[in-house]
Amino acid sequence: MGRKVTVATCALNQWALDFEGNLQRILKSIEIAKNRGARYRLGPELEICGYGCWDHYYESDTLLHSLQVLAALLVSPVTQDIICDVGMPVMHRNVRYNCRVIFLNRRILLIRPKMALANEANYRELRWFTPWSRSRHTEEYFLPRMLQDLTQQETVPFGDAVLATQDTCIGSEICEELWTPHSPHVDMGLDGVEIITNASGSHHVLRKAHARVDLVTMATTKNGGIYLLANQKGCDGDRLYYDGCALIAMNGGIFAQGAQFSLDDVEVLTATLDLEDVRSYRAEISSRNLAASRVSPYPRVKVDFALSGHEDLLQPVSEPLEWRYHRPEEEISLGPACWLWDFLRRSHQAGFLLPLSGGVDSAATACLVYSMCYQVCEAVKGGNQEVLADVQALLNQNSYIPQDPRELCGRLLTTCYMASENSSQETCSRARELAQQIGSHHISLNMDPAVTAILGIFRLVTGKSPLFAVHGGSSRENLALQNVQARIRMVLAYLFAQLSLWSRGAPGGLLVLGSANVDESLLGYLTKYDCSSADINPIGGISKTDLRAFVQFCMERFQLPALQGILCAPATAELEPLANGQVSQTDEEDMGMTYAELSVFGRLRKIAKMGPYSMFCKLLNMWRDTCTPRQVADKVKRFFSRYSMNRHKMTTLTPAYHAENYSPDDNRFDLRPFLYNTRWPWQFRCIEDQVLQLEKRAQKDLDGLD
Repeated sequence: MGRKVTVATCALNQWALDFEGNLQRILKSIEIAKNRGARYRLGPELEICGYGCWDHYYESDTLLHSLQVLAALLVSPVTQDIICDVGMPVMHRNVRYNCRVIFLNRRILLIRPKMALANEANYRELRWFTPWSRSRHTEEYFLPRMLQDLTQQETVPFGDAVLATQDTCIGSEICEELWTPHSPHVDMGLDGVEIITNASGSHHVLRKAHARVDLVTMATTKNGGIYLLANQKGCDGDRLYYDGCALIAMNGGIFAQGAQFSLDDVEVLTATLDLEDVRSYRAEISSRNLAASRVSPYPRVKVDFALSGHEDLLQPVSEPLEWRYHRPEEEISLGPACWLWDFLRRSHQAGFLLPLSGGVDSAATACLVYSMCYQVCEAVKGGNQEVLADVQALLNQNSYIPQDPRELCGRLLTTCYMASENSSQETCSRARELAQQIGSHHISLNMDPAVTAILGIFRLVTGKSPLFAVHGGSSRENLALQNVQARIRMVLAYLFAQLSLWSRGAPGGLLVLGSANVDESLLGYLTKYDCSSADINPIGGISKTDLRAFVQFCMERFQLPALQGILCAPATAELEPLANGQVSQTDEEDMGMTYAELSVFGRLRKIAKMGPYSMFCKLLNMWRDTCTPRQVADKVKRFFSRYSMNRHKMTTLTPAYHAENYSPDDNRFDLRPFLYNTRWPWQFRCIEDQVLQLEKRAQKDLDGLD
């Protein structure tokens, strides 16, 4: 009597609307699963079209091409004798659903629509899909003729049902449903479903991996059962990086762990598990069994197929393992680097150009490109033929084999230090030393002639010569003179990105990398259309605090001693005149707050959803040991004044890797107006009233002591 089942789940680097590539990756995963003895294969959410199609879901083409890929899967010999569970959009009675299509041997067993749609933060599924709201109910779905001819079926079940094979019962939930207060797996498990599958499209956020793992292990601890989670991986066309972490769990333990970050386009996990372990685990939980006796049953689709073999007594089963988590600085070194690789190879550019200032932020970006080169070399060393082919295509050299990250970095990364009369020798040296150590092709130039020329045009037209504040100029003049330098750097960056390789006799152009961190973006501490304006920004969703920890990690991990000097130096824009050859301007003085404070403001504003008054109330307690109520009020007012004054800058922010839940990304994540009453009169008056009351009370207490 068979009772041991081998099941497979996977993480696939799918790409929105890349139907040909997506089909090949799905087929490859099924082939690997079958070769490892699996009789059930689960894939990521919407894997056929790619998760990030966004408004392309409205197009009939997306539905048509998804059906064509499904048809190709149904007829492929690779998909025979294994239950295949794939994700795609399906139109049923003129309503679009996010579905799992489960098939076996050219016959569709069930189409299971998603019942709880992700619609917060970066997700907008309700914009394109409708949730299936008829729990434990199925309808007939009339197959399109192109599928009827293949499957010899006119209709198939569509709705909330489970599969009953000869030896077990399988139920599906889709991504967000795992995160809801009453997940489908609860009632499915109580109704005797022994294998729960979850197809996800879940993206990376720093320190998030444990939440996913905890949800799965808790689900199977309370209710027993086998749980498979599949996820997308990689950059499928926008700001998000889907971070794999496919897994197989049973009865609260993990039996297979997938990589969170890797350059492998296809990763398949399999485990052989004993169904009797599920049955005996459940049998002794009396509270669960009581609940099970009252549960409403699910419709069962009978499948004449077994996941287990007849003679499996000697078949070894998988052993439980301990989940290994990355530290945040490791996550930063891997996630954005993989995202950069996907962006580079899929955009068919020849490399990156990075304005390297000698500060922490641009150094962190340089380290990410170096980390990308390191991962590419490791993948090629490990036999990854796809990565090798991509490198050769990028460099237009069919015989090239990358072995040394430093040498590869010299081919793919051009760094550029753009000096002005306000730049110090120290930052120039630090940028040059780092470039030498990572191996980038480094350019050092002086842009003073361009600054002088532009100011000359202004002088010619107006007859006026603006001055820096230290030379007697007004704050308006001072800011304008800084912005001219900053914007010329952007113009030069794009000029060198387009023509740097041409000047060296090499083909192609370079992607410009930006280096504004999440805290600076939040406050608007950047010049609109300066070097923060780029093609992509790998650090735009990462805090200054995390970036410093990451740079420290890189210094040790990659042996880059130049980073020590960069970490020790004060953060500065170097846009104002030097004082005796030394930097006279620092970021924190300019901002009027520390980066640590800015991080707190950012989290409270976005994650805790606080306006000025509630933030003041919260910080009164948080900072009671270091600040008076008046000081807290002043800091909160300063933050909201600066934030609202500069919010317009978020509308043109360079697309950045999403890594923090307090990102101010105006594109889809943090939707706010960009024209505010920056005086916040009502809100600030409420704060002021509270401060006065607290000061009066404190004075009374002091008088009482006298």
